[in-house]
Amino acid sequence: MNHTIKIAVMLALVLSTTACNKKVKEAPADPNAGTAQTTPPADQGSAIADDGVFTAADLDSNSCLRQRVLLFGFDQDLVNPEYQALIACHTKYLRDRPSAQMRLEGHTDERGTREYNLGLGERRANAVFSAFTASGAPGNRIEAVSFGEERPVCLESDEDCWAKNRRVEIVYTVK
Repeated sequence: MNHTIKIAVMLALVLSTTACNKKVKEAPADPNAGTAQTTPPADQGSAIADDGVFTAADLDSNSCLRQRVLLFGFDQDLVNPEYQALIACHTKYLRDRPSAQMRLEGHTDERGTREYNLGLGERRANAVFSAFTASGAPGNRIEAVSFGEERPVCLESDEDCWAKNRRVEIVYTVK
């Protein structure tokens, strides 16, 4: 059953690669910015330049490229299907920028042993890597790494904080 779900998610990602071409209005500032995010923001569309190609400046100005964090459930490594548009958008950016390199950094919350969390962070980064390559991203320019519990974004020991630490971060570099 788990294998079937993974295949269905990957197939859905491949079919959604055109989603990045939709123009969506910017969402207003999130009033719940200090709370844990269990689903991605609704606005993951793109505002592509007139020539249809992303530029490096788009990483900070484009609505879908600014979102560079994928969150996971407790002890989970499956990519939420709601991240399809985000993955399609970043895939397009990689294809438009031959010099761009992407590092997928897998993270976990503090629960579990150090070794287990390093493995879980790696599984999360690899799952996002697979989603990117399934959507057409050039896999030779993507690196997946795990930091386990070593780089938390929140230091409190409660569910809201743990939810923020269960993530994969997309980090861009240049050749």
